[in-house]
Amino acid sequence: MTVALISVAIGVALLAYAADQFVIGAARIALLKRISPLTVGVVIVGFGTSSPELLVSVIAAIGGDAPVAVGNIVGSNIANLTLLLGVGALILPLLVESKTVRREAPMTVAAMVAFGLAVQSGIAVWEGLLLVAAMAGVIVFLMRGSARDPLGAEATEFADAHQHRLSTEAIRTGLGLIGTLAGAQLLLNGALDLAALAGLDDGFVGATLVAVGTSLPELVTVIQSARRNEGALILGNLLGSNIFNALAVGGMVGIVGTGAAVGASLALVASAMAVGAAAVAWLLMRTGHTVARWEGAALVAVYPLAVLLLA
Repeated sequence: MTVALISVAIGVALLAYAADQFVIGAARIALLKRISPLTVGVVIVGFGTSSPELLVSVIAAIGGDAPVAVGNIVGSNIANLTLLLGVGALILPLLVESKTVRREAPMTVAAMVAFGLAVQSGIAVWEGLLLVAAMAGVIVFLMRGSARDPLGAEATEFADAHQHRLSTEAIRTGLGLIGTLAGAQLLLNGALDLAALAGLDDGFVGATLVAVGTSLPELVTVIQSARRNEGALILGNLLGSNIFNALAVGGMVGIVGTGAAVGASLALVASAMAVGAAAVAWLLMRTGHTVARWEGAALVAVYPLAVLLLA
């Protein structure tokens, strides 16, 4: 038990730090190589914080642990739009741009519905390929739709990239990726050991302990963004992460996991809860184009109830 707990703790800490360094390094390299700041903001930063979910779920799927892989996806998405969104709104009432209500929020709901449908009978390889293709389409759509947007906080955070050396940022990125991979493996191994020792279902562990652990980069981004009064970055990061989890991570799990079959509690209940969390978040964003503090408190309170329903 002690060894498993230590493995989880080290894995979570390593994920939180290494994933952050990976995103920073990759963003600075992109800007140093004169890649569009918009590309940096939308693709590298927006989806880069989901690298722990990708690595943990793919490793689990390859190892035959489909419940952990799928549980991590739906659990992370539930946590993102209840617990993390709620924490952000508690710190800073979030003003929602109209384009977010029209574009990213409904796209998040649609992505979760697509993943939920695919997982009902196990994600087949062809379904995984469709999900990944949809992810590529989303990136193209967001890039074109954002062409007229001003430079966002996602990119301006790294706008001083010219002050950094390419070699230094390459080392940062490489070590960040290695650290993220190591943290993902430690977290997964420790979580599976805890599940076996406590007699817990692998899917439940994936949707709770593993999911919260892999969502730490998003949590760090939420808190830092709220402290800098960057509400748009909070929303963009959480919505982008959920889209990436559902389409890219879900697709890869189907491709490498040869079926990724899971029980009804994950395929039906957890997937429906993830869709519901996305729909509620969209509704809150539509009402007054603000996520107020009391709404944030309600979202935080909903998360423990969601965990109980998953048990």
